[in-house]
Amino acid sequence: MSTTVAGGTATELVPGVKIPLIGLGTWPMMGEDAAAAVAQAITTGYRHIDTAENYANEAAVGEGIRRSGIDRGELFLTSKFNARWHSRPGVREAFVEATRRLGTEYLDLFLVHWPNPAQGRFVEACEGLQQLMDAGCIRAWGVSNFKPAHLQRVQAAGLRIPLNQIQVDPEHGQPAQLRWHAGQGILTAAYSPLGRNGSFLGNPAISGPARELGKTPAQIVLRWHVQHGRVAIPKSAHQERQRENLDVFSFTLTQPQLAAIDALETGAPPRLDPDTYFH
Repeated sequence: MSTTVAGGTATELVPGVKIPLIGLGTWPMMGEDAAAAVAQAITTGYRHIDTAENYANEAAVGEGIRRSGIDRGELFLTSKFNARWHSRPGVREAFVEATRRLGTEYLDLFLVHWPNPAQGRFVEACEGLQQLMDAGCIRAWGVSNFKPAHLQRVQAAGLRIPLNQIQVDPEHGQPAQLRWHAGQGILTAAYSPLGRNGSFLGNPAISGPARELGKTPAQIVLRWHVQHGRVAIPKSAHQERQRENLDVFSFTLTQPQLAAIDALETGAPPRLDPDTYFH
């Protein structure tokens, strides 16, 4: 599994399965807004759509996919399930419900949304995901918001974790977590890759390369993610911003430029603590 990217638009997740490095985040869009944004994004060129049970928009995402007219085999579709399903049979039920809402027969990637360590059943959930993959119901599985301690418990059960989706942006870089992922061959997917308020987009480390390269600050940050080998899942319903978010493979940041953005790291933890927050 490659975790470094020079200029490609996808990377290998598990043997034979490539994940597009830029996906469309769909939270908190719902209903017609979500359906329209997904259909528009696919028409614009997106081939990776990210949703979740807790977003309450899987049916709308499915409608957007159908509305786009795309062949299902051309799309990489990710969803996530909640803690109520944390058991081997529960994961299968979660899969049945998710695919029913989405209107698809399979998922490309299915994730445990939060570990909920107090419940103590996330390892069983991962075992259930591996069973789904072995049965051909999903093409790959992974986790979301897992700390290294949680990941180690899954690995101790004999499972290899392909991907962990976590909050990463220039101010919340989670360098220790990312180093751990790299050492274990776990691909990182970044949600909220442009931050929540975007205040850092005006920093010279980002605005400078944007001016030099004729790109937007958001494009610079997304290029920073993918050039570090991460999947990035920005949310946008605006067609021009969707188009810009995809257009990050025609230029390259220099090592000094990457290092300057790396240096924006504040040491702040993720917005939500996976040891205590879950759904």
